[in-house]
Amino acid sequence: MKTNFSLSDFDFTLPDELIAQHPAAERSASRLLDGRADTPVDRRFTELPELLLPGDLLVLNDTKVVKARLFGQKSSGGRLELLIERVLSLSPDAGHEVAAHMKVSKKPLPGAVLQMDGGFTATLLGRWPNADGPLYHFALSSDPYTLMESHGHVPLPPYITHSDSADDERRYQTVFAKNPGAVAAPTAALHFDDAVLARLQARGIQRASVTLHVGAGTFQPVKAENIADHVMHFERFEVPEATRQAIRDCKASGGRVVAVGTTCVRALESAAKFGPACRDTNIFITPGFEFEVVDLLLTNFHLPKSTLMMLVSAFAGYDHIMALYAHAIAQRYRFFSYGDAMLLQRTTA
Repeated sequence: MKTNFSLSDFDFTLPDELIAQHPAAERSASRLLDGRADTPVDRRFTELPELLLPGDLLVLNDTKVVKARLFGQKSSGGRLELLIERVLSLSPDAGHEVAAHMKVSKKPLPGAVLQMDGGFTATLLGRWPNADGPLYHFALSSDPYTLMESHGHVPLPPYITHSDSADDERRYQTVFAKNPGAVAAPTAALHFDDAVLARLQARGIQRASVTLHVGAGTFQPVKAENIADHVMHFERFEVPEATRQAIRDCKASGGRVVAVGTTCVRALESAAKFGPACRDTNIFITPGFEFEVVDLLLTNFHLPKSTLMMLVSAFAGYDHIMALYAHAIAQRYRFFSYGDAMLLQRTTA
């Protein structure tokens, strides 16, 4: 069994045509690769309720994707794009401040006032959270959430090649999204519709929620061949006390905790590892990680050499994951955010 891992260990070749550019016609119409046992089973997502047991606890991420991509121009006329990663303040007295990625040919200097499409301004204050920070610190001329809703675009992942549409605004969002703040969807949860949720409830499968605001760093490539040298991005999260109690009750009764997506895994395992006071996590889950909470994981298929490939390999076993991905490619599963799903069981090895 392999124990020492490098970045190249998590690489695989994916035909471009398997990258899903659009969602399935219906949310629950995706395929589901059942990877709990050594031999994978090809299923449909609508079979999920029958694969879980009464008393299991399904944990969902209720974050809401905001239209965080904004366009504008410098005083020189050069075009630019902002991707708001985090709203820092909502008060006019505090400057409606945000932290954002900036895409522009030549970076403006602090103090520059950017004219944004829609008639508002963004004043560059510097880097965030400090002078060496990875993001830029801006003060907007009005409430950030109102501006994003009125003038923003859906922050589709970089591998989706079309511009955002009304269909993306609807489908790149879960049916139970509640707390705004994510710039990427918790994609495993996109498969759920009201009918599947109703069948899960009728079967006696409990539900609980966490909130983890997915950041653009989820698409950040790992560049260090020694994966221990990779610095993870921070994401805001909350695990409510009601969810903590539901987990305790589930474990006490012999049920299983089923995390919907890697975002739920990050939230639940961070809360277990760092305690209830933790609200920002940069947890890096790689093979050898000791899971304390999650028993089953429903997840989409992830990018080669990504931190999420490392997470699922830690959860279900590296060799097993690589075999599942080879099977999924051979069987023409659809990959990434708008793609198909798979169900994994935590390895006991």
